[in-house]
Amino acid sequence: HESIKFEDFPETPEPVWILGKEYSALTEKDEILSDVTTRLWFTYRKNFPPIGGTGPTSDTGWGCMLRCGQMILGEALVCRHLGRDWRWAKGRKQREEYVSILNAFIDKKDSYYSIHQIAQMGVGEGKPIGQWYGPNTVAQVLKKLAVFDTWSRLVVHVAMDNTVIIEEISECSCDATWMVELFCCFKYHSRTGVPTALWKPLVLLIPLRLGLSDINEAYIDTLKQCFMLPQSLGVIGGKPNSAHYFIGYVGEELIYLDPHTTQPAVEPCEDGQVPDETYHCQHPPCRMHICELDPSIAVGFFCRTEDEFDDWCMRIRRVCLCWGLPMFELVDSQPAHMVSIDALNLTPDFSDSDRLERFFDSEDEEFEILSL
Repeated sequence: HESIKFEDFPETPEPVWILGKEYSALTEKDEILSDVTTRLWFTYRKNFPPIGGTGPTSDTGWGCMLRCGQMILGEALVCRHLGRDWRWAKGRKQREEYVSILNAFIDKKDSYYSIHQIAQMGVGEGKPIGQWYGPNTVAQVLKKLAVFDTWSRLVVHVAMDNTVIIEEISECSCDATWMVELFCCFKYHSRTGVPTALWKPLVLLIPLRLGLSDINEAYIDTLKQCFMLPQSLGVIGGKPNSAHYFIGYVGEELIYLDPHTTQPAVEPCEDGQVPDETYHCQHPPCRMHICELDPSIAVGFFCRTEDEFDDWCMRIRRVCLCWGLPMFELVDSQPAHMVSIDALNLTPDFSDSDRLERFFDSEDEEFEILSL
């Protein structure tokens, strides 16, 4: 890839932003590299058990967006269980929560978010195993898989039609199954009146199209602002065979992790520890000019609590007022022009991704590759 640059960070007075944290390239290079190295790095793998029992044993050439989906969700799990300020160090004894996170992504069929689970769940979204995904499809698949992760108790919400509807998120992030048991013990949230202990940690994924074939430069400042928010999970996006996980920016360059390295599949040790060095990118990260970004992306945010979500809403409203062209709308309730699925009287199996495929119908043509 022409845009890959392994050289060190530039000597620049401009701030470096990594997932909501600001650094100086002049005085904090070690801190920048530590932060980047801590992020989970999921790449192509080979020699894993066949997907579906008889399918591929490697995802080289088709799995890059699936790996980017794993990275953005992995970042959410790190924030959920270890916190944004946790740092990985080579050779250090692994925390139990960290091992559990890694095990959720190991390349085998019974891991919550394995390449096997994502590829097979994608079949229900109309994507045969071995076909390249767009960012919206991987977002829909992660939403479905998160339901089975009873340890993390996340809600993955995919905002449709460039619109984040606060009412929808409040409904899907509140765990009503706890209501009867614990009703008397709660502190109530000031805006919604919902008991705060019922709020499930939220992963908000927003599929967007920021132009036709190239990114509309009017969105660039707004996109940069997304990396500055403390709730940032980064951005997934790209073209066939070059999907990337964007984690920040410096000047006019995006900072990203690249999944296009094929490594052998990893087996957990007998003691449950996971050989983890290949899950962390230990060289300076790749950079590319922001104008090279493909316009079809998904932006991610993580809100552990309802207060964090309220803070995110406040910050987004401020960004929309002050910076560039808004990339999406933030509204309290569903606008009248958006027809609800219920109103269409469709079956419960009608998936959000079907709506997205129509909205992004150009994506299928751009992103389709021949099945292997």
